[in-house]
Parts: sequence; structure tokens; C-alpha cells
Amino acid sequence: MTPLVSIIMGSVSDMPVMKPAADFLDEMGVPFEINALSAHRTPEQVATFAAGAAGRGVKVIIAAAGGAAHLPGVIAASTPLPVIGVPVKSSNSMDGWDSVLSILQMPSGIPVATMALDGAKNAAIFAIQILATDDEALAARLADFKASLKSKVAKANEELAKIEYKFKTN
Repeated sequence: MTPLVSIIMGSVSDMPVMKPAADFLDEMGVPFEINALSAHRTPEQVATFAAGAAGRGVKVIIAAAGGAAHLPGVIAASTPLPVIGVPVKSSNSMDGWDSVLSILQMPSGIPVATMALDGAKNAAIFAIQILATDDEALAARLADFKASLKSKVAKANEELAKIEYKFKTN
């Protein structure tokens, strides 16, 4: 099975943050791979990975990094594939802002789609939205997922309606 999405993280310690992305891709039936690569400790491996990803059949890369968070940008500089960056609030992070800004403020010509801090599930959803433009079955599964979000809100309002307060009007 050829991976369509590649999840790359700067360190295995980022896996708890990235698990929701892997879980969602798995749930949606999208083949993916997970690897740890460091823009600072293994720059040659990062460049080799990025340059060869498209040739291996990968269509979208999700790259997570904390601290200086250069990994998504370094990957984006070496591949024509869309790169989705997930800033991670790491142990050496300044409340995560360093990670967010490092991924968000890419120079012209090297775009990285930046998710919210620790926003791995949204990264997976966005990757699937990209893939679904060319895959009707995946688009249908994505539409079902989006519909389930609406029903969750409706159910939440049903539960809230049951809560009683003296001055509550609904």
C-alpha cells in the first residue's frame, strides 16, 4: 500500500500531539506513513525525504515541529507537494508562539498551510480535503464526517435544553 499522506515530526515526543491526525487518516481509510526527521539534527535526511516524497506516491505532507519549528518550511523548500504545518507546544517552547510563527511566517514562494497550535486533527482533515478533490469515494466519506459534525451540535443543543435554570428561557 502506497502512503498518500506522510506525517513527519521533529521528534517522537511529538507523537501524542500527532496521534489524532494518524487516527483520523486511519478512520477515513487513507494510507499514510509516520516518521521522525529533524531539520536540525538530520538535515540531509529531511532533504532526501522531501525531494523523493512525490516520486513515492505521497500527495500531501503533514509536518509537525516545536520550538524553532523549521521542519515544515525545510520540507516545503524541497518538494512540490502541499505541506501542512502543525506547530507543537514543546517543552522548550515559548507558549507555542515560537512554533506558530516559525511555520506561519514563510517567505514568498515557500508556502506552508499552518494549523492551530497542536492542531493535528485539522491537518489530517485538510489533507483529506486536498485528496478528496480527485477521489469521489473519499469526498463522500469526508461529507459524511462533516454531516456528523452538524448532528453533534444538534445533539448538544438537545442536551442543553434539558438543563434547567430558574431564569433560563430556552
